[in-house]
Amino acid sequence: MGRSEALPAGEIRATAPLRQARLALISSQAYSIHNFRGPLIRDWVARGLQVFALAPDYDDASRDAVTALGAEPVDYSLERAGIRPLRDARDIFRLVRLLRRLQPDYAFTYFIKPVIYGTFAARLAGVPDRSAMVEGAGYVYSEESPGFSLRRRVLRAAVSGLYRAGLAAAHRVFFLNRDDVELFVRSRMVAAERAIMLGGIGVDLGWFAAAPPVTDPPTFLLAARLLAEKGVREYVEAARRVRAMHPCARFILLGSIDVNPGSVSEAELRAWNAEGVVEWRGHVSDVRPAIAEASIFVLPSYYREGVPRSIQEAMAMGRPIITTDMPGCRDTVEPGENGWLVPPRDVDALVDAMIGFIEQPERIASMGAASRHRAEAQFDVRRANARILAAMGFR
Repeated sequence: MGRSEALPAGEIRATAPLRQARLALISSQAYSIHNFRGPLIRDWVARGLQVFALAPDYDDASRDAVTALGAEPVDYSLERAGIRPLRDARDIFRLVRLLRRLQPDYAFTYFIKPVIYGTFAARLAGVPDRSAMVEGAGYVYSEESPGFSLRRRVLRAAVSGLYRAGLAAAHRVFFLNRDDVELFVRSRMVAAERAIMLGGIGVDLGWFAAAPPVTDPPTFLLAARLLAEKGVREYVEAARRVRAMHPCARFILLGSIDVNPGSVSEAELRAWNAEGVVEWRGHVSDVRPAIAEASIFVLPSYYREGVPRSIQEAMAMGRPIITTDMPGCRDTVEPGENGWLVPPRDVDALVDAMIGFIEQPERIASMGAASRHRAEAQFDVRRANARILAAMGFR
């Protein structure tokens, strides 16, 4: 797994008995640290690590939530979206200085910029053991289409080069689906021996407990970053068509406007809400009530996902899934068993899948139960974290 520069956890403690081993968790979004990495942080802390959680956008709520996990919130400078070479170079060297001051024994990075810049900065700072997690190839590797722009081709080439430089500094790179492993290895962005196929990051199956099925009224839910590539506009158009035939159907949309260039606009969201085609509720800190209210979870993404956390949460709560036959998304559904896969950007297919549940409501309960079973077998966060810890040298 490419650990030639790393020291095993036990050896670090043996050579520095008076100093607690330290880990720097580097993210580009504070909210994700406690929302996505909470159980993993608890596992690290339980094994005696002092965890520094680095993010550029802490507020009081996220700072308190991270502290409650036993980690120490640390601010650093990073622009989450876009590439600005001078600004990014300045941020990298600031991060190098910060890491040298913190003196971590381990670095763990996730999301695109932290994976690229954070892992590279960790090597420059002399962090002995460096892990990265690719949570989906993302916007620049989304499927090409007739409107695929020259700008995105150039951006893809630039990001691929940055990935090669950043991931060369990692001892191991975790991936959530095999499509991304193949993409990164084939494109020489990561050496095959350093790639570890993890599967979904998993969810707390006790926290996301199964909820009774909802059939009346039939209620569809999309919860995601509100990017065009997540299929938000396709979801709204499908809702418009389905409601013309079945006015009783409800369509809930959760999420906030994103800084990504592919974000839908606030004007669109307000117009859809005013039209009554969807119920846009913005961002919520706890998605469970919305999932419990829904009959079916929908993610018509044409974004290269990892394994969507939102789908894993809905499956754990016993909801059937409609999603696209895309990397990451396809890993969650066995068609006809716990939901349906539709082609990306195909509103007609999306409408057919939705109407199928409305006209055969008994499928909601049976497919929802199959989703819960599949979540228990594949998406238990404890199993995912155990694989991460083992790869890092912890038992």
